[in-house]
Amino acid sequence: MKRLLGILIIVIMLGSAVSVFGGEQSAQAEKEVTAASKIDTGDTAWILVSTALVMLMTPGLALFYGGMVRQKNVLSIIMQSFITIAIISVQWILIGYSLSFGPDIGGIIGGLDWIGLKGVGIVPNTDYAPTVPHIAFMIYQAMFAVITPALITGAFAERMKFSAFLVFTLVWSTIVYDPVAHWIWGSGGWLKNLGTFDFAGGIVVHLISGISALAAALIIGKRKGYKQEAMYPHNLPMTVLGTGLLWFGWFGFNAGSALSAGTLSTMAFVTTHTSAVAATLMWVIIEWLHRGKPTMFGAATGSIAGLATITPAAGFVGPMSALLIGFAAGSVCYAALNMKGKIGYDDSLDAFGVHGIGGIIGTLSVGFFAQTIVNPSIGNGLFFGNLEILKAQMTAIIITVVYSFAVTAVLLKVIDVFIGLRVDEESEVNGLDISQHGESGYSM
Repeated sequence: MKRLLGILIIVIMLGSAVSVFGGEQSAQAEKEVTAASKIDTGDTAWILVSTALVMLMTPGLALFYGGMVRQKNVLSIIMQSFITIAIISVQWILIGYSLSFGPDIGGIIGGLDWIGLKGVGIVPNTDYAPTVPHIAFMIYQAMFAVITPALITGAFAERMKFSAFLVFTLVWSTIVYDPVAHWIWGSGGWLKNLGTFDFAGGIVVHLISGISALAAALIIGKRKGYKQEAMYPHNLPMTVLGTGLLWFGWFGFNAGSALSAGTLSTMAFVTTHTSAVAATLMWVIIEWLHRGKPTMFGAATGSIAGLATITPAAGFVGPMSALLIGFAAGSVCYAALNMKGKIGYDDSLDAFGVHGIGGIIGTLSVGFFAQTIVNPSIGNGLFFGNLEILKAQMTAIIITVVYSFAVTAVLLKVIDVFIGLRVDEESEVNGLDISQHGESGYSM
């Protein structure tokens, strides 16, 4: 009898436990179903398309840079962009996303709560994108993390060891990109709380990559024969093809950053194109007056300058403001590229002159041209009666310039001690395609 009573008690306890556990699971499932019901299929479709567009930008960058180097280095620069897609995607899934967007730690960095995408599923995260699955927002942001270090490769093209490049890309993304992304975009980020606005990556992508590119160019030194022998682009049609792919992808980059399909993404789409065409025209006109001939190379570079410059402002300004921003990008970035020769540093493919300078102009432009009528989440800029946004933008520029330059410089120095940054002289003369990868871009 006692044995039967004991068995009965155990069965009752187990049943209660199962009931409680099942109730908890049921409540959780109900919560997930409720959250999933808020998913907007149109917004989700737009984010996934935008993700694909931004992913295409990195192969586009590979072709853009690939045509600009000498024939003996075409595959090496293309390889750097392609391998970045793999390295940073893995880093992003493991720790990068959590460090950038995870639960805030003191406004400085995200915690490791989402390491390995733990807890990042189909339920939307209301802090970032309340109408799309959280994992869709994650993969969209992954493409930004991928292209940012790839932009820096233009500064040290034709002379950096592939092994050193791999270490640099991985560590730089972890200690420069991820923290800055959290400061500006992360929930609780301290520069975000200070009132900094960056719609699609003027600071987080272009400014920090451009400034880091300048640090890299200064530390790694000039290419052998720089200013003593011709170093012309070997395939301008390739560069133009890359420009077209970048321009196409930029609509996902900027308009996708609205994180919804609607009026804001439409405005960002229009301002992106407006700035690009204005910068292209301005660049070609200035070059024609300055050098006597308009060049396709100049038109391609000008368009990228316009696209980079409008990036932080695309969802905060109207079309006429975007036109003025594009004109500023075409003229100021042109001047910056021409100053490079006078100053004497060798930023091989002008990563600083286009992305660093463009990022600064665009970030300041938010403070000048922002309009509440375009985006209710922001106040008006200086030209519409408000100085406060410009102050926050200037503060963010100074802080991120100092941080990204200093950390990049230290990182490169450390890598140089343990691995060495540059290939040897013979390898540089023969070209990185053969010396680093054992292959040639062309068989003739």
